[in-house]
Amino acid sequence: MHFRDRAEAGQLLAKELERLRGLEDLLVLGIPRGGVVVAFEVAKKLDAPLDVYITRKIGAPHNPELAIGAVASDGTVVLDQALIQRLSVSEGYVQQETDRQRREIARRLAAYRGAQAQLSLTAKTVVLVDDGVATGATVLASLRAIRAREPAQLILAVPVGPPDTIHQLSEEADQVVCLHTPEMFWAVGAFYDVFYQTSDGEVVRLLTESR
Repeated sequence: MHFRDRAEAGQLLAKELERLRGLEDLLVLGIPRGGVVVAFEVAKKLDAPLDVYITRKIGAPHNPELAIGAVASDGTVVLDQALIQRLSVSEGYVQQETDRQRREIARRLAAYRGAQAQLSLTAKTVVLVDDGVATGATVLASLRAIRAREPAQLILAVPVGPPDTIHQLSEEADQVVCLHTPEMFWAVGAFYDVFYQTSDGEVVRLLTESR
């Protein structure tokens, strides 16, 4: 299964979530940046408010794309201790990288939301959306951080992800909606015809339009 772009992936996800339309305390959260493009389409179709939920990957030394953990915007840190030990990553590096990502989260929140307050998650039906998952580290940190805010229901919606990752994440969410779980998985972008880098400007535009 291939998606034309993130917008099409969001429209297809929205069809799977149609039963939520009209629910009073419904909230859609997009993980920036690419996940917000998908989430925008979901929120539009479900007639729900849209907000961002920022979680940053903690990358391995010399390989920033490899997640050894993640930090969520409320400070929740999830670390892959087995991978950290296998790569002999020092405690100092993990702390330094965690602090760096916290600063980046603060910068992005200011850029995306401006003076807008974060929407409350308590007692809401929260749909967390990303454009796909690979290791699932950032999404895992997000789910745990959101769960601590006591939503009524927590649903993860992603277009694509490997079966083992989706299975792991399904233990953290009340429901996982994933359109495609290929056994042969190499990168999220490989399942999109168009997978450009989403800019901060586009995230701000979509949030503003959704409001």
